[in-house]
Amino acid sequence: MAAASPPPESPPVPAGAERRIRIVVVDDHTLFRRGITALLARVPDFDIVGEAADGFEGIRVVASQRPDVTLLDLHMPGITGVEATKAILKEAPGTHVVMLTVSEEPDDLMACLRAGALGYLLKNIDSDFLVESIRRAADGDSVMSPEMTSKLLRQVRAGGATAAQPTLSPREREILVHLARGGSNKEIARDLDVAESTVKIHVQHILRKLELTSRVQAAVWAVEHGLAARP
Repeated sequence: MAAASPPPESPPVPAGAERRIRIVVVDDHTLFRRGITALLARVPDFDIVGEAADGFEGIRVVASQRPDVTLLDLHMPGITGVEATKAILKEAPGTHVVMLTVSEEPDDLMACLRAGALGYLLKNIDSDFLVESIRRAADGDSVMSPEMTSKLLRQVRAGGATAAQPTLSPREREILVHLARGGSNKEIARDLDVAESTVKIHVQHILRKLELTSRVQAAVWAVEHGLAARP
């Protein structure tokens, strides 16, 4: 399995960016893991603060380093990425877990999202998409390889609607629909003509009311309950 090809030049830091994004990479394939860490180390606003060769080691590294983003392989010896995600979020709830895997199985996708992963990226993505996805994940936005989006929708629709819906305000339901359609906080704020900080507060309220841990889980919930009709 080949690592993503590094860009010819280090990607520029986005205008107005000040903070550095702390990243941990967890993957049992040594060449891939080292290739990814070498690639990301070249990005000006990224700091690689740790790496691990299996899920158990990954949990320890994340608990120690408290990164902004953890890139996590799905199928590893000892403990799966799904179980590692649950443990990581318990030990370091402030980190955002993004799966980086070869699996295109809808069941794997759903299992990871339900475990609390913020994103699901396939290892065939290009380096620019990976870098931008990490930046979005660090801001709390969900990220997903394009080919997985339709699989997500088919999977959650196949499950049908479930229990009674908690009471959400009209604005919260509106934002929830935008979340299900993959909108970032900035995009939602622009579409609804409100401040981005207002969107963040509404997202927090939505997660609390639905008893969820990530906006991806909220998006899945919205589709399951028929709030996000898509073609």
